[in-house]
Amino acid sequence: MTTIYVDADACPVKAEVERVATRLDIPVVLVCNGGIRPPTNPLISLRIVPGGPDVADQWIAAQCGSGDVVITGDIPLADRCVKAGAHVLQHDGQELNAANIGPRLATRDLMQDIRAADPFHQGGGRPFSKADRSQFLQSLDRVARLAMQGK
Repeated sequence: MTTIYVDADACPVKAEVERVATRLDIPVVLVCNGGIRPPTNPLISLRIVPGGPDVADQWIAAQCGSGDVVITGDIPLADRCVKAGAHVLQHDGQELNAANIGPRLATRDLMQDIRAADPFHQGGGRPFSKADRSQFLQSLDRVARLAMQGK
C-alpha cells in the first residue's frame, strides 16, 4: 500500500499533499519535531520525533520503501529514500530519482563547501511561487498514481 511521507518541518506544500491524498485515498504521515497542529483528516497522521539533527530524516528513511512517496527538500534524505525504492518529490515538484540524485548531491556538497570557505557567499534560493505550487500538485498527482500502480 502506498504511503506519502512528508518531511513536514518548514514544508510549504502540506495543504497540497492533503488535497491529492484525499482525492486518491492515500494515507499521509507528517513527520516533524513538533509545532504542527494535529490534522483532522483521517488519512493524515502526525509523527512527532525527538528533537535533534536529522531525527525526522532518519525516521522517514527507515519507514519508506518501494511504492511510497516522500516529500522533502533535503537532498541527503532524498538520496536515502531513492535508494530505498521510494518516489521522491521536492516542494517545487521536481522529482529526484536514481538518474539525477548523484549530481544533486554533488552540487549540494559543493555549495556547502563554498559557503563554508566564504561566509559572505550565503546564496539563497528563489522564493516559492504559485507556479512551483502548481507544478508540485501536478507532479504529486502523477507520482502518486505511479506509486499506487507499483511503477
